[in-house]
Amino acid sequence: MSELAPLRAGRRSAAFGFIMATILLDMLAMAIVLPVLPRLVQGLVHGNTVLTAHVFGIFGAAWAAMQFITAPILGALSDRYGRRPVILLSCLGQAIDFTVMALAPTVGWLFIGRILSGASSANIAAGNAYIADVTPPQRRAAAFGISGVAAALGFVLGPALGGILGGISLRLPFWFAAGLALANFFYGWFALPESLSRRARTRLSWRALNPLSALGFLRRPCVAAPATVYALGTLALQAVPSVLVLYVQDRFGWLPLEIGLTLAAAGVGFAVVGGALVGPVVHRIGEVRTLAVGLLFGAIGFVIFGLAPRSLIFWLGVPVFSIWGLSMPAVQGVLAHRVGGAEQGRLQGLLASLTGLTALIGPLLFTGIYARCLGPGGIASVWTAGIPLVVAGGLLLASIGPTLRLSATRTVAVEPKRLD
Repeated sequence: MSELAPLRAGRRSAAFGFIMATILLDMLAMAIVLPVLPRLVQGLVHGNTVLTAHVFGIFGAAWAAMQFITAPILGALSDRYGRRPVILLSCLGQAIDFTVMALAPTVGWLFIGRILSGASSANIAAGNAYIADVTPPQRRAAAFGISGVAAALGFVLGPALGGILGGISLRLPFWFAAGLALANFFYGWFALPESLSRRARTRLSWRALNPLSALGFLRRPCVAAPATVYALGTLALQAVPSVLVLYVQDRFGWLPLEIGLTLAAAGVGFAVVGGALVGPVVHRIGEVRTLAVGLLFGAIGFVIFGLAPRSLIFWLGVPVFSIWGLSMPAVQGVLAHRVGGAEQGRLQGLLASLTGLTALIGPLLFTGIYARCLGPGGIASVWTAGIPLVVAGGLLLASIGPTLRLSATRTVAVEPKRLD
């Protein structure tokens, strides 16, 4: 037994590394194409700026819809058939869909690739389940913290990498992502053992396949108010991938490299604020006021972006905007205090559902506003082109009033009755 222990520990370490790489690639799948996708779409629609905005919004909504639909399905399938086949097939699917997008001769083929990307990138449910399977209960929080770092790293690296590669060729980021996904598939084929024993597997549940089931939490007033603030924040965040990249390209003439590096800088700012400032600020002024401060700075950042007359002013908004990183951890803390310990998992399901719904609505909303705010002939050199970003800031400002009233809402002290 003692001779087998180091081998098992080594396999567990390799498997954990594979899961971290998979989560990183999930975020990379969304972020690496952001600097180049608008320009690629624009080329495929023969330079029509207004049509590009609408098509880009549809792409974002379709990607989010596939994430929203397939994440609970992949999670349920992993409970029935095991984590390994679901995760490996998702990795192979990513390699295929990025290849489709790299070769896409028309917008239709690019759209098919984006749908496949949304579906295959939804394997984070199975990945998190794998982490829970192989990690002792007392170490799970730390393990999930590491997975959060992997996701943040993917968001930071994705735009920068996409911008650098896109400066060489608009198709190169897609080929690069396809190669990474394929390499990860082969790595997992050899390094990833199954974590769920056959005895522990469950039958498929139709309720588990329903992404709307967690929304029943909103019937509780103590949850509805902070959850609404969370939803408005995630809706405002959709202005970044859906409109901001179009806006800086059309108004300031930015190239993919400039777009990628700017998004990466914002990602680093959020990581620094979330990792270093949230704890001390919450300790000093409390979760509710921390949430309000983050929302205020996020709103100001959006307004600076939307009204910036030139690139330098826009860049000055990045550090201001990054302070918004105080908000999401704070509102999640507020929510965690308002449900019993046995329902924390269902609460996270609610937040995932809200994120999916706002990711579905946001791209269509903000790109629709953007298309209407362009100047004659679809030019973006007019100040009105930034109105969608100002609207996103308005959503955050509208959240501050309800946020400041949260302290008056009594925290749940006992286990609430079940909803079902």
